[in-house]
Amino acid sequence: MLCLLLLAGTACAEETEYGKVVLPTSEFGGEETLETGFATEFIESLTTQNGEKKEKKEYGYNVTKYASVPVFGAYIIGSYKYTSQKDQHNGDGFNGRNIRAYVDGTVLTDFKYRLQLEFNGSPHIKDFFLEWAHFKEFSVKIGQFKRAFTFENPLNPWDVGMGDYSQGVKKLAGMGDRCGEASTAGGRDQGLQVQGDLFPVGKDKHRLVHYQLAVYNGNGINAADNNSRKDVIGTIQVQPIRGLFLGFFGWTGNWTSGDVTVKRDRYAISGSFERDNWSARAEYIHSVGHEVKEYNSETNTWSGTGRADAFYATLGVPVLPWLKIYMKYDQYRDQATNDTKHVIYGICPNFRLHKNLNIQLEYHYNNDHTVANPHYSDVWVETYVRF
Repeated sequence: MLCLLLLAGTACAEETEYGKVVLPTSEFGGEETLETGFATEFIESLTTQNGEKKEKKEYGYNVTKYASVPVFGAYIIGSYKYTSQKDQHNGDGFNGRNIRAYVDGTVLTDFKYRLQLEFNGSPHIKDFFLEWAHFKEFSVKIGQFKRAFTFENPLNPWDVGMGDYSQGVKKLAGMGDRCGEASTAGGRDQGLQVQGDLFPVGKDKHRLVHYQLAVYNGNGINAADNNSRKDVIGTIQVQPIRGLFLGFFGWTGNWTSGDVTVKRDRYAISGSFERDNWSARAEYIHSVGHEVKEYNSETNTWSGTGRADAFYATLGVPVLPWLKIYMKYDQYRDQATNDTKHVIYGICPNFRLHKNLNIQLEYHYNNDHTVANPHYSDVWVETYVRF
């Protein structure tokens, strides 16, 4: 979990052994979690001595009871990729997938903030938001952040397990969206969101119900709204036992490019399980709405069915403390028809040698009905380091 550390004496939080406190966050994973790296651990070591806060220490500003020591972090994901698909070797070889830096913190106890930057390709801002989180049952967030759609979209790339997001999440949650939105959006948009966890139950007092409801521009990241309409995305989730999450997600909105507007009406039915380092996720996603490129301005007609759907199932099995193997079935149908179906069978050992170091070896077998030679293999090697 993201470690947001406050000084002793603040309210609505849980005390730690050093007298610091951790601001409550959603136990349902409603946002991308960014862990501390070597840099933050070093900074924190300078502000404490034998578990006690030093009296006169500044880091950018005087740390007071009103502001936390910021959590700084960055990570690099490098990769090598090979495909046996005929005439598709332009993407083979070594590449930098993500190079990101971020800072998290709190002000006046209840206000959380985040800034996350992407330096790979064209540098740009990924996240910026301010969230009032005094109550676990109700918080308000404004800025640029992950869309509240599917369980997999909010996951950090470190936590997906398979080296990449599912086809349906990339195409139907705003990561190179099928409607025409750029891949740099990364499942994010600008807007206002409320969320909360309700009804503690059982001996462990886990929260039974989680909700999120957000209004977005619908135009992706780092861009003002370009039409008069907004996207509305929401989810309701239940946790009958700790670690088991069942959810329904809904999205109604549109996408405008030039003079063409297409609708994005979508839903997802999802399940997720996380306990004792075992992981399982399965989601079905359905979309109604055309791609911008399907519009013929000369005849004022549309090609395609105006529908798409996807299903994936992921299982993560812990083998050793430093080895976890993920297996995945991943299907996407761009027109919700069998002749547009692309199925990927994947296996991916994760060698987590340190909490800030991970190496993945990934194999995909593809059955892609959209190409002349549908059967081919991909091999990926990805390296993750966080500091």
